[in-house]
Amino acid sequence: MERLQAEGYDKIIEEKFTGTKLERPKFSKLLNELKEGDTLVVTKLDLLARNVREGFDVVEELFNKGVRVHVLNVGLLENTTMGRFFLQTMLAVAEMERNMIVERTQEGEALAKQRDDFREGPAKKFKKAQVEHALKLLETHSYKKVEEITGISKSALIRAKKRLNCHE
Repeated sequence: MERLQAEGYDKIIEEKFTGTKLERPKFSKLLNELKEGDTLVVTKLDLLARNVREGFDVVEELFNKGVRVHVLNVGLLENTTMGRFFLQTMLAVAEMERNMIVERTQEGEALAKQRDDFREGPAKKFKKAQVEHALKLLETHSYKKVEEITGISKSALIRAKKRLNCHE
């Protein structure tokens, strides 16, 4: 957003999506609204599409409508033989990078799951001793007071208390 604003663009459309989602309603609406003489500006080519085929199809459709495509970290894409070759090459590199990130993440998860101390989900915020201390404080203080003293939320304390009762 900041980069587009710094470049002086006033009509900026933002849409958050993951690479697994096929539907991008704001982007689809924008593609339908663009007309001959317009320029679509994106910050990076990999934000335009999830793979080479989709990226090429989107840009091809825009070229056929007479819409220019400007990628800030690449430049203005041209509707020429060399421009199309450059586009396909850049899209292929972006797709390869994305796939490599996914592969490395999956490899890392597989290695982590082999460890005895592996625990799915986010890392624990508080050490076991801190939680035990907070549970001890609950014997004489309210949840609100224990939360003020320890910084451990009421919901986390309740979950810890339940886990403790399950193990007894």
